[in-house]
Amino acid sequence: MKITMFFLALLFCDCGISQKADNSMILLPEGSFIMGKNTTAPSDWQPEHSVKVNSFYMDKKEVTNSQYFEFCVATNTTLPQFWGLNEFRSGPDFPDYPVVGVNYFDAEKYAKWSGKRLPTEAEWEYAARGGMVGKDFPFGDQIDSAKVNYGRKYTGILKTGSFPPNGFGLFDLAGNVWEWTSDYYASNYYEISPADNPKGPERGRFKVIRGGSWHSGAMCVQTYFRNGLPPNWVDFAVGFRCVKDK
Repeated sequence: MKITMFFLALLFCDCGISQKADNSMILLPEGSFIMGKNTTAPSDWQPEHSVKVNSFYMDKKEVTNSQYFEFCVATNTTLPQFWGLNEFRSGPDFPDYPVVGVNYFDAEKYAKWSGKRLPTEAEWEYAARGGMVGKDFPFGDQIDSAKVNYGRKYTGILKTGSFPPNGFGLFDLAGNVWEWTSDYYASNYYEISPADNPKGPERGRFKVIRGGSWHSGAMCVQTYFRNGLPPNWVDFAVGFRCVKDK
């Protein structure tokens, strides 16, 4: 493994990739928003409820292969599950693509290593809405494949920042790859969620993922859509981004 990482490190150096060049964050202001959406059919994204979040920094883009590789070398962490597979744009040939094949625990480990943390579910939705009120997608009420990588309309995962940012200046909070959050998943959590800076249930079997992916239908990339995975799960369509307290 050490020999493999050495040669991969040389490949990244030859490409001139720098983590600093792709690791900028945006400060999101403190604010309140309506989280979830009321629908006629039973769902885990209702009832709508007002939530306040403190100001925080968020990565403009999803964590990339090059950034995650630097972490693996520094911490002797095993490379992602699909590393080296062109089909999933994973490995040194795709430095600016979002990393996939990373479970929750390793995503959390990366966040701590970089001096950050994973976003709460509330922070993630607040960021995804980009200051818009009552809209289903980060850009309005209609899905637009010119702004979102979803539904296998493209050849797969795209380079981070391939589409315009949302109102907060954040990229790919809909589509491309799902993103881990720090919250445990519970289908009825919105019925009991606190109004200030909710952090999810104290325990659970799954961790919340948000945003949908290149492989998802339009429903999954809506700002309020929720899903959950076992924290040890690795997937070809799940990545993450980090946040930091102000």
